[in-house]
Amino acid sequence: MLSESARATSAEEARFRVNYPNSKPRAVKVIALDHNAEQVVGRLAQLRWNGATFFTASAFAMAPRQSETFSMTGWLADLAGRAKNLLDEVNDADLVVMVATAGANAQAASIIGEACSLRRVMTTALVVGSAAASDEALSASLMQLRPWALMLVIASAEDYIEDMLLALQA
Repeated sequence: MLSESARATSAEEARFRVNYPNSKPRAVKVIALDHNAEQVVGRLAQLRWNGATFFTASAFAMAPRQSETFSMTGWLADLAGRAKNLLDEVNDADLVVMVATAGANAQAASIIGEACSLRRVMTTALVVGSAAASDEALSASLMQLRPWALMLVIASAEDYIEDMLLALQA
């Protein structure tokens, strides 16, 4: 009796295989939520990717106070520093990956996550620097990210983020 793996690789089953790549590459938006994460995302952006684009929302740490107005175009930027409209970027995305540093302000995740929820775009959050952060600092970051990330990962090293983006076909 053949195993499932052997049966699946048989010539009879091969006729059901799709022998060409996806017709449309995945559009992945990678967004740094704080200054340290911005440095990580900047290094990642220098690598070769399929359809990933890289942004920073670290300016959100200096968000308007409660009495001031908020602009969707004022704080999201590409790595060259050009302002971008969050809703436009989310509209073009299949997946949004938020990168935060353990213990840093990750409030931008709520705005990004809400925009993604409205557009039904999948979200992933990756937390770096957990080894150097206290349990309280890590917990505070996770609490800011958890409501807005369908997948939340504590990355032990930057290499893990690269591997995760490759696995997500970024």
